[in-house]
Amino acid sequence: MNEQDCVITSAPGKMIVLGEHSVVYGKPAVALAIDRRFYCRVQKSQDFIVNGHRAIAGSHPHIRSIIHDNKVGNISVNAVTDIPASSGLGSSAALSSSISLAIRKLFNKEIDEEEIARDAFNAEWFAQGRASPIDTSTCTHGKGIAINNPEGMGRPLWEINKGENTWKVTDIDVPKMTFVVGYTGIHAPTGPIVEKVRKFKERNGFASDIIDEIGLITLLGMNAIRRGDKEDLGDIMTRNHKLLSILGVSCNELNKLVNAVLPHSFGAKLTGSGGGGSMIALTDEPDAVCEAIRLHGGIPMVVHTETEGVRVEETAPRTGAFPLPL
Repeated sequence: MNEQDCVITSAPGKMIVLGEHSVVYGKPAVALAIDRRFYCRVQKSQDFIVNGHRAIAGSHPHIRSIIHDNKVGNISVNAVTDIPASSGLGSSAALSSSISLAIRKLFNKEIDEEEIARDAFNAEWFAQGRASPIDTSTCTHGKGIAINNPEGMGRPLWEINKGENTWKVTDIDVPKMTFVVGYTGIHAPTGPIVEKVRKFKERNGFASDIIDEIGLITLLGMNAIRRGDKEDLGDIMTRNHKLLSILGVSCNELNKLVNAVLPHSFGAKLTGSGGGGSMIALTDEPDAVCEAIRLHGGIPMVVHTETEGVRVEETAPRTGAFPLPL
């Protein structure tokens, strides 16, 4: 088999440090790539095959969207990951970015980071019904990105439009930091939670006020990141978590983990859509935070910043630690 018959790609997971949910409505948000990855081995095929099985009708919407947008034939995908599905860590976004790169390389199409990010965003929108480009842009570009931050705070990457919303994506300088992710083990698909917030916002002006406040403190958090001020950033993260709880997207399990790690952290909050999934803690005491998470029923994962984005790989792992979001 020559190099044109098979392509292996990977993309990192991500964590939203500030601004989830409000970013859907054009507010700023900050996300960082993490050093856990999604790997895809892709070949041309007579049928649409995923991990050795013919895909049933309506399944795997992320992959179907990217195949459709690139106007290519069927593919066979074998995928492994160490990113938990529905955990708030960008498993589907990492899948979408890695599939887009693989298809573009396999079918000799232009390989362009911005177009990969657009492919992946469209796949998320198609699968969920509503989305922001923060997950897919982070998994594509890697390192750190901000959405809709003020001019001069970061280097412009691209702009994505959907309906009445416009998101300006910029690259931001992020100091090396250690976070601990606390995974609740609760699968919480993004789509229904995003829809819940939309309905709350439509019927209650208070929800709009919360979304506006999340946008404001996210700007304060960006400045803290630029200064490398972990104490200030941690305080803002914890405040963001409280606002998200008022918005109704946290849960008892997430709140329990957040409260458990605060004595050993600069700050902590849920990450991603909420309802389960994961929380994150910014810390210089990762061992103590991991132990607190274990004692309160979570699964800890130490992650680091400064992670490379989507890329072509020479080889892929044989197994993944978590079920695939396929």
